[in-house]
Amino acid sequence: MDANWHPKLGDRVVHRRRAKAHPLKRVLGVFGLFSAGYGNVGSSIYYALGLVALIAAGATPVVLLVAGIFFIFTALTYAEGTAMLPEAGGSASFARRGFNDFLGSTAGWALAFSYIVTIAISAFAVPSYLGFFWGPLKDSAAVGTMAAMGIVLFLMLLNIIGVQESSVLNSAFAVLDVVTQILIIALATLFLLDWQILFQRVTAYWPSLPDLIFGIAVATIAYTGVETISQLSEETKRPTVNAPRALVLMMVVVLILFSGISVAGFSAMTPPEMASEWARDPIAGIAHGFSMRIVPLEIAAGLSSDPETVIVVAALLSGILKFVPVLVAILAATILIIATNAGLMGISRLTFSLGRFQLMPLALSKVHPKFRTPYRAIILYALIAILLLVPGFFARDIFVRLGGLYAFGSLLAFALAHASIIRLRMKHPEMPRPFKLKGNIMVRGHELPITAILGLVATSVIWIVVVIVQPYARWVGFGWMAFGTVVYVVFRRRKQLPLTKVAPVVKASID
Repeated sequence: MDANWHPKLGDRVVHRRRAKAHPLKRVLGVFGLFSAGYGNVGSSIYYALGLVALIAAGATPVVLLVAGIFFIFTALTYAEGTAMLPEAGGSASFARRGFNDFLGSTAGWALAFSYIVTIAISAFAVPSYLGFFWGPLKDSAAVGTMAAMGIVLFLMLLNIIGVQESSVLNSAFAVLDVVTQILIIALATLFLLDWQILFQRVTAYWPSLPDLIFGIAVATIAYTGVETISQLSEETKRPTVNAPRALVLMMVVVLILFSGISVAGFSAMTPPEMASEWARDPIAGIAHGFSMRIVPLEIAAGLSSDPETVIVVAALLSGILKFVPVLVAILAATILIIATNAGLMGISRLTFSLGRFQLMPLALSKVHPKFRTPYRAIILYALIAILLLVPGFFARDIFVRLGGLYAFGSLLAFALAHASIIRLRMKHPEMPRPFKLKGNIMVRGHELPITAILGLVATSVIWIVVVIVQPYARWVGFGWMAFGTVVYVVFRRRKQLPLTKVAPVVKASID
């Protein structure tokens, strides 16, 4: 166009809006991010406690504590990575920038696998809690499995049509969940806790060394959701500051509450009871322990000196204890359904990110012309989650199998995240790091974070143990990764893209 041209009277001039550099609206603050993350992490305790007890028995509180230490390492790694690379993708994004597209795709498929298993296991735990109102949901394997499949199918259809995630709703349930868990810990401390009995239950049912190690691996499922904050970084105000703060806040709250809940669990029941009758709904088991207690008058007397008031207070406290099982049944089922839905929404975000970076076929990232949702990814991953639930009809160890599958995917993704942060310190030391891990060691002139090194070693070793001792997780996990690798190679070859070099960023299309 001629630089001297100016519009004349009657000429039509079309003004186009400048394309936004960032397509997602940044609306989330620290508490919004924390609520979304805790909505996933906090929900896991409703099934993880029983799942770990199935494997680690009396060592469950210890195992959860050790896994919590690894969770600290992982959360800190994600804090540095997310502040440095505030884009959806999590470990896949870190690996892509730290290494290459092939390892980015590997991390992405591992992360997608852990999302799918989270969807399946969260849905699988819902019927057990609702069994408080209708027994067959808890007692019948067929009824419970069909109900779990129905939940995933319903949420699949809901997400295809289009469901909007509400940060206000997330925040409300996060607060309610935290308050409920604090109430459970307080009531357990007041009415159930006996340190001598607790110690006896831990030592009397101490597991073998292989079960102890596998228990630590499966206990990582209690801290599922650390990826959530990273996935939401593109929708966060000041992500370089707010994302690390939200991760640190979640880390502190989760460790305190989960430690208290595990102590409350073994105060209310023995490890065999938790691993059998209450395996899928351990918090309901704790609530059941409350409902069986009668408040001693001496406890009520500590709150009042008037004899009549003491009787009233004792009756009131007894009523609260009997109401707790109802509260737990409703709250746990609701939060687990929300977590299942969050898994579907999270994996759609992940698919968009992987498709945008050409780490996954763009066909999966296409959105529906009417509903504007990534329906292909939603259908595919929901059906795979339903397929993982099929053994629930005939396999008594389905819960342990799902835990092993989650450990396979999540530990592999976490290991790659740690390795990527270390690699980025060496490859791109000049990159701005708004949140930089402390406690570094110098290796060949590079500052390497100790927590990331320890996290890499721990997650790698435990992942190898899972591969060795869990044939089901080994074959299904490697089968999934092999499928992902084949899809990646075929996709990149058809696009005439190199397998390892970073490909250009593209946009998903509409059917």
